[in-house]
Amino acid sequence: MTTRSRATESGLPVKPVYDPEALAGWDPGDRLGAPGAYPFTRGVYPTMYTERPWTMRQYAGFGTAAESNARYRRLIADGGHGLSVAFDLPTQMGHDSDAPIASGEVGKVGVAIDSVEDMRELFDGIPLGDVSTSMTINAPAALLLLLYQLVAEEQGVPASRLTGTIQNDVLKEYIARGTYIFPPQPSLRLTADIFAYCRTEIPRWNTISVSGYHIAEAGASPAQEVAFTLADAVQYVRTAVAAGMDVDDFAPRISFFFVARTTLLEEVAKFRAARRIWARLMRDEFGAKNPKSQMLRFHTQTAGVQLTAQQPEINLVRVAVQGLAAVLGGTQSLHTNSYDEAIALPSEKAARLALRTQQVLAHETDVTATVDPFAGSYAIESMTDELEFAALELMDEVEGMGGAVAAIEQGFQKGEIERNAYRVARETESGDRVVVGVNRFRVDEEEPYEPLRVDPEIETRQRERLARLRADRDGSAVTRELDALRRAAESEAENVLPPMREALRARATVGEVCGALREVWGTHVPADSF
Repeated sequence: MTTRSRATESGLPVKPVYDPEALAGWDPGDRLGAPGAYPFTRGVYPTMYTERPWTMRQYAGFGTAAESNARYRRLIADGGHGLSVAFDLPTQMGHDSDAPIASGEVGKVGVAIDSVEDMRELFDGIPLGDVSTSMTINAPAALLLLLYQLVAEEQGVPASRLTGTIQNDVLKEYIARGTYIFPPQPSLRLTADIFAYCRTEIPRWNTISVSGYHIAEAGASPAQEVAFTLADAVQYVRTAVAAGMDVDDFAPRISFFFVARTTLLEEVAKFRAARRIWARLMRDEFGAKNPKSQMLRFHTQTAGVQLTAQQPEINLVRVAVQGLAAVLGGTQSLHTNSYDEAIALPSEKAARLALRTQQVLAHETDVTATVDPFAGSYAIESMTDELEFAALELMDEVEGMGGAVAAIEQGFQKGEIERNAYRVARETESGDRVVVGVNRFRVDEEEPYEPLRVDPEIETRQRERLARLRADRDGSAVTRELDALRRAAESEAENVLPPMREALRARATVGEVCGALREVWGTHVPADSF
């Protein structure tokens, strides 16, 4: 009897049976190492989850700061370890809620933050010295971090105690998402300024979370996700080194963000391969001597693109499998999607069930009993090696074009992702790729579902709030601080974050600060716009 061969999501062959021949000549000392030791294939810490589980960090944010604050308090009460903030589209693009371009988008896909007053309300009653906060924000990441620092200062919490992460990965915005503001070069300058500022001011903060998640959600395969993410990270490291920083001064605070799909075996292999590639890059190319500089620490979110609006309860099963893949792959923190996210913003019940999924994995299974249980597996080690090779080939192509920015300008990553996304769509439409409840195992009638709806009056209330802010603040102080920011932006030698912080302290808005930088740096216009 012949067994039908299969391929991974990256198009690599999967053998029906793996045996010792699959690892002939394979050296575990070279390919694995010990947990917590170079090349970190088995995980970045010696004990991993045997002493404590990963950080359970649920992504939330919608409507006004007050509404999101209430959701954060409930997540903490339900046992969440950290907060993860979603911002609305105007905030992500550096616009105030009363800007004409923001009309219809205020508070829709995240919380609206226009000024320090909104940030203060967002974290009201939440002690910032005791909680770790992740903020999914990119082009205006510096602003939101500084607003967080100002609110902590008001709480009496020194910046040295703050822990958390800003995504701050603008290169993937040019590749996959589109929420960029400035052209690539000033954006990279701003990233380097954040690295330098946090080293002295907020030393426990993760200054960047280089994101493969959005690249994957746009249609990338696992090999493409690893390759394009690490190529972006290399560009950030080169930018910081070129700005005069020592690699071991900033690299320990670089983190990553990946997706977890339902293809569990390949996902485990993906995470292990990514760690190994990064460790070698940092040691061999950049000469990093601090082991923390060589560690690929990452957050994982389960695959939103795999959620279905049809029979949405099935998503509970998908998310459980995806979460298990992330844990077996050695994630440092995890967000599990709510089962209703393919339909609308998650309901409170759905968000609680998503968190409970992680808690079951951590406390009712034995996956935390031992480190890297797949180590030495014929199948997993073979798949890890093959995915590593495929990712390195793609990274070499990017490098041959002159690096990540040059490849972005040539449309390389975007084109590769779109071709893979088209292949997946064709397979789904033909039925070759089974999606339960969509093209197989359907029901004649879906059960009714009442989604969480955002109050349409939120935009009006935010506009009124901004009007009061502008009427009450010292306008001359705002003008003075924004002028200082413009001068810093014009000077290549000055870090823009200190004057940016003082402008925000004077109650300048997010839109005003981004507007001042737009005047100096310009706005990115993609090549295909012409």
